[in-house]
Amino acid sequence: MKNLGFASKIAPTYQDVPLEKWADWRWQLSHRLNTVDDFEKVLHLTDSEKKALSQPGLFRVDITPYFVSLIDPNDPNDPIRRQVIPLEGEIAPFTGMMEDSLAEDRDSPVPGLVHRYPDRVLMLVTTQCASYCRYCTRSRIVGDPLATFSREDFKLQIEYLKRTPQVRDVLLSGGDPLTLKPSVLEEILSALREIPHIEIIRIGTRVPVFMPMRVTDELCEMLSNYHPLWMNIHVNHPDEITAELALACDKLTRVGIPLGNQTVLLAGVNDCVHIQRKLVHDLVQLRVRPYYLYQCDLVHGAGHFRTPVAKGIEIIEGLRGHTSGYAIPTYVVDAPAGGGKIPVGPNYLISSSDHKIALRNFEGYISTYEEPENYQRHDPATCSYCQHRRAEPGQTGIHGLLEGDALNIIPEKFLETHSREDTQHRLRLDDSKWKPLGIGSDE
Repeated sequence: MKNLGFASKIAPTYQDVPLEKWADWRWQLSHRLNTVDDFEKVLHLTDSEKKALSQPGLFRVDITPYFVSLIDPNDPNDPIRRQVIPLEGEIAPFTGMMEDSLAEDRDSPVPGLVHRYPDRVLMLVTTQCASYCRYCTRSRIVGDPLATFSREDFKLQIEYLKRTPQVRDVLLSGGDPLTLKPSVLEEILSALREIPHIEIIRIGTRVPVFMPMRVTDELCEMLSNYHPLWMNIHVNHPDEITAELALACDKLTRVGIPLGNQTVLLAGVNDCVHIQRKLVHDLVQLRVRPYYLYQCDLVHGAGHFRTPVAKGIEIIEGLRGHTSGYAIPTYVVDAPAGGGKIPVGPNYLISSSDHKIALRNFEGYISTYEEPENYQRHDPATCSYCQHRRAEPGQTGIHGLLEGDALNIIPEKFLETHSREDTQHRLRLDDSKWKPLGIGSDE
């Protein structure tokens, strides 16, 4: 086992499994746990867990033997357990709950491709995962074998990208791209690399965490043929960082794939600055850069995982200045209804005047910074980079106000609301059959 590199923890029920099988990712996939009987061989289930696992229509449950072996079988509050074993309360509705909280379906020009930001797209290539997170953002489609994207869908996605030259960055997600057959994954990567304006490809995956034995030398060699390729993994708690994950990350970084990590802030799992600090420290030792700390989305089944946004700000306050800058993720709220990722955090700018700003540091030390008196403003008219920008009209946002001639961004129906006209009067004006009512009318 030691020579294979997969030896950190194996539940007693798997002790007789040949080591070659345990280290085979296909064996891990085909022996996932998903029933009360399966889990009772490994864990002492609570009544709430038993009821949830017996609930019809529940979001899919499947957990690899490797990952379930990391759970303390006697601790109902084990942080890994809470992420993947359902509770009875999962079916309880909560305020703000949505099926598609990020409005991805609305922003899909073709099936499985989400184009929300000007220069990048999200390409959903599968609905299957190695294991299923109970707070999954895409639980409306993920885990459903009938919702799997077809070869025709892939073709439509590629054709859209070919005719959309402003897209330079493609993120493969799903589901989990690393659960695809190697030949299918390579086919997708190859098709993307044939598009001249696609500069980078990213893969979002939790397979190295759920099933690190999937990261084989053959997979790494194949991925290295499609650089520049980046990868974000998904670790929520230090207990998920094992010798197996370390080996998988080492293999990926050695073939030149930069690694980042995305963490979801989860009540009862990692809503503690000390847990988060331990997590980011362990990640950077693996050469994994903490990338995002996500506020939990407003999806079905995630109500009991939600924390106040203030908890995330508190955690960032406890990281900034207390650890290395490259160990600090950006805390974001993925805004409901398609607003995208909005960074939030502590406020370090206290005040400002026309020549000076006042700042505070993590200790509460307050200082000032003197502004320049003779700043020569950047001139977009003489800048070749400004002349060749590729942003789509309407997506320049606040930056467009700062650098352009526009004076405002006007919300929908803002002018109508503030015109203060009588509604019926406007209706009459809009319809040729009606005339404005005059003063003194009998009506």
